[in-house]
Amino acid sequence: MPTFYDQIGGRAFFEKLITEFYRGIANDPVLRPMYPEQDLGPATERFTMFLEQYWGGPGTYSEQRGHPRLRMRHQPFKVNPDARDRWLGHMRDALDTFDLPPLQRETLWDYLDRAAHAMVNTFEE
Repeated sequence: MPTFYDQIGGRAFFEKLITEFYRGIANDPVLRPMYPEQDLGPATERFTMFLEQYWGGPGTYSEQRGHPRLRMRHQPFKVNPDARDRWLGHMRDALDTFDLPPLQRETLWDYLDRAAHAMVNTFEE
């Protein structure tokens, strides 16, 4: 039985999704400062590896970076509801560049939405 990773196109799908996502992040005045590197390439690669691993692809993320510990890795940044909603907006725009079957789209979106809500660590502006 193929994994979800295989069903949606493997690495090529996630590379395109995350590249599109970071196009929005690059010009976002709230989110861009959360990425200290000038080049978003390393962030793109980390996020791609993370999603690949989560959805049944290679375990490269954990091999290179250890356990994801998403909340801990995001703790240094002010992730409020506005940041969450901006993040989700850029992700929705990226996802809209694909013509996924409804079940696959909703499966992926459900995870991304839940993950974004879980990263909120403050309600301060």
